[in-house]
Amino acid sequence: MDSLQNFETPNFPASLSMSTLSSAPTNNTNLSPASDTVSFSSPPSSSSSTSPSTLSRYENQKRRDWNTFGQYLRNHRPPLSLSRCSGAHVLEFLRYLDQFGKTKVHTPLCPFFGHPNPPAPCPCPLRQAWGSLDALIGRLRAAFEEHGGKPEANPFGARAVRLYLREVRDSQSKARGISYEKKKRKRPPQLPQPPPSSTT
Repeated sequence: MDSLQNFETPNFPASLSMSTLSSAPTNNTNLSPASDTVSFSSPPSSSSSTSPSTLSRYENQKRRDWNTFGQYLRNHRPPLSLSRCSGAHVLEFLRYLDQFGKTKVHTPLCPFFGHPNPPAPCPCPLRQAWGSLDALIGRLRAAFEEHGGKPEANPFGARAVRLYLREVRDSQSKARGISYEKKKRKRPPQLPQPPPSSTT
């Protein structure tokens, strides 16, 4: 799966480099609805002595993703504050990330459309894999609330974002010949019931 820290930055604005975000320091400023730029604060933690090196892989990735989205909003024209960010801006961000994708998604005219393992190269575009986008949105949704955002105002949980992810999943499933059906949980085997005893 693609992850934000692995993106190359050929077309990024000079002030927004995704390759350096993994080591970017977190600004300890607060969100302000009246501000014109995005500001981020570290979420409260139970231990003030916790360092980034002791965070889990998920927490580190979430922090990098949060910083990346903040950079994206700051470089937006015009710059956006997080309080003004909507589901439409999240969709714009996801579509923007496609240029850094590493997953081949075949077009309907490609002879390999629907083949999970094409036998030869083709000119079809590289995109972000659906699973990567889905995981990214999950992390950003959690980070938004950890940074003081209200769940009902969470742009990463907007209906438009959910519909977009579903559309990407379905289209990539057809194009790549990969089923994204959820695995059914195996039920524990039930012991056979003894037949009821008949009384005469």
